Order: sequence, then C-alpha cells, then structure tokens
Amino acid sequence: MKPTPHILVVDDHQDIRDLLAKYLAKHELRVSTADGGEAMRRILKTAAVDLVVLDVMMPGEDGLSLCRNLRETTDFPVILLTAMAEETDRVVGLEIGADDYVTKPFNPRELLARIKAVLRRANTIPKQRGDTTARSYKFGRWCLNVAQREIVAEDQVAVPLSTAEFHLLSAFLEHPKMVLSRDRLLDITRGKTANVFDRSVDNQVSRLRKKLEADSKHPTLIKTVWGGGYIFTADVSAT
Repeated sequence: MKPTPHILVVDDHQDIRDLLAKYLAKHELRVSTADGGEAMRRILKTAAVDLVVLDVMMPGEDGLSLCRNLRETTDFPVILLTAMAEETDRVVGLEIGADDYVTKPFNPRELLARIKAVLRRANTIPKQRGDTTARSYKFGRWCLNVAQREIVAEDQVAVPLSTAEFHLLSAFLEHPKMVLSRDRLLDITRGKTANVFDRSVDNQVSRLRKKLEADSKHPTLIKTVWGGGYIFTADVSAT
C-alpha cells in the first residue's frame, strides 16, 4: 500500500488553512498547516512532506522568498497560491522553481486536481538524470562544478547559477547535440506541463546565454531550433 501523500499548506489566513485542511483530508491526503515561514521550517524539520501549497502574499517572508529557499534546499513540488491580478508573481514563481500555481479566489476542487497532477509528475519523473556520478562537466571554455552549482571559465573566474539555471544547464549537458523541445526540457528539469511555462524556459535560456555566451544575441552554445526548441552544440565531457 502506498503511503498517504503529506501536504503542507502555508498561508497566513487561518480560514484558508482550515478550509484546505478539511477538504484535502476528506480526499485522503494527510495535511499539515503553517501560518508562515518559521512554522513551515519547524514542520519540515520533523516531518516528511510530499508537496507544499504556498501563499505568495504573506507578511514578513513572502511566498516567493520561501519558494526560492525551498528550491535551493529540497526537491519536493511547490504549488503557489497567487492573487488573480499578480501575473508578475506567477511568472517569477515559475522561474524560481514553482511547479504550478492556483489563483485566488480558487475552488478547492481545482487545487486538489492540481495537487494530484503535480504528485503524479513527481512520482513518474526519475529523480536521477544522466551521469549522476559526475562531479563536473567540461564544455567549450567552461567547466560546471556540480557540487557548487557554478560555472568556471578558463581564467578560473567562477559564475554562480540560480537553481533553475543549474537544472536547465544540466539538462543540456546530459543531452548534448540533441534538439530538446520546451516540453522536453520541462519534463527533464521539473516535469511541468502548461503553456505558461514555455515563457519560463525561454527566460531561463536567455539568462543562461548571458552567462555562457561571448555574444548572447548571437549564441553558439545554446542555439534555437525554430519550431523545435533548443540544441546544445558543444562537446561535453563528464568527470
């Protein structure tokens, strides 16, 4: 028998926490609640969590800051609760690693469906990708230090990568000289499947090019394949 998924709901509004706790528990999910980042961290220290539902608009540490921290320290999925009008928050949330979002006011049934969909993707996508024993990848004039999540140039100048940039670059390095569609990149990196995520991939590719390419407007390492996606052109060696 599979263990019951444990969902952590983080929202500063008690009525929302109580509503979701009752509704999700009614549908055979185990639920914990937290009113902010401090309470969230206490729960994460003592309990195994399968997915976090995280409100963006909270006093003190907001949901975007907490999401960024979760992506740097954990692998479990995150679903954001965002205000209807705050498209910027939704896009930024996707860029820093959220797996999905639901806009307020929301139907608990929709949130439940999204939770189940994200959990399915998380359970079907392999946790390990490519040569997981590699400590570094060499390509062109760069070397990716996997442990430090930074790229080092021939002059030994290190350039740090965001979590999203690291996962995207790892996907390219594990599939060199292959055309990868946006959907394929999403499957490899975080398993996301929604049209809005396409912009997140394009944004991350653009940021990665600015760090890797001599001329990001005329890239030679990460080339666009019109109608297909992207291809990483360099020879890659793993050590």
